[in-house]
Amino acid sequence: MRPKYQFGDEVRVIRNVRNDGTFPGTKVGELLIRRGSVGYVRDVGTFLQDQIIYTVHFMDGDLIVGCREQELQLASDPWVPSLYEFREKVTPKMQLAVGGEVIAKPGDEGEVLKVLRNNPGGVAYHVRFPGRTLQVPETSLDFVAEASPDDLLSVEDDPEDLADVLAAAAEQAEQQAPTKDAP
Repeated sequence: MRPKYQFGDEVRVIRNVRNDGTFPGTKVGELLIRRGSVGYVRDVGTFLQDQIIYTVHFMDGDLIVGCREQELQLASDPWVPSLYEFREKVTPKMQLAVGGEVIAKPGDEGEVLKVLRNNPGGVAYHVRFPGRTLQVPETSLDFVAEASPDDLLSVEDDPEDLADVLAAAAEQAEQQAPTKDAP
């Protein structure tokens, strides 16, 4: 097992690197380094005697992170950026159909399973929609809109609105409840 990169090599991370529980001061799953970022190899080691781990210093964020060999490439190698990454949620910009059967339409949520950077027609993705996996070009996808904290009702923000919502729900439940006939 020989390392591909050496001390001082300029490398690019080709996948988003998230905290796997070994990076102090951040939550597990938190994004540490975004794909495409460039850093310098500071050390080379092994994990469980079968994985080469590189200690890489990413100057932009001034972070030193352990990266597996398959997560890196030389910074001088060609890089094709992509909008989406593995496990990100996307929605089609148009209806997607196979043999006339609509598989997904705008607003439907899909999950990126694989990024195809070297696709002849440009970046494409394997996207899992309910019941089907499709290869979809990047130009046909959009991010899934997530609710912002401002969209959510919060007791601290507006307790009067929450009281109104709870009162309306109680009234509706009372109207739908079966009534007993009086004797």
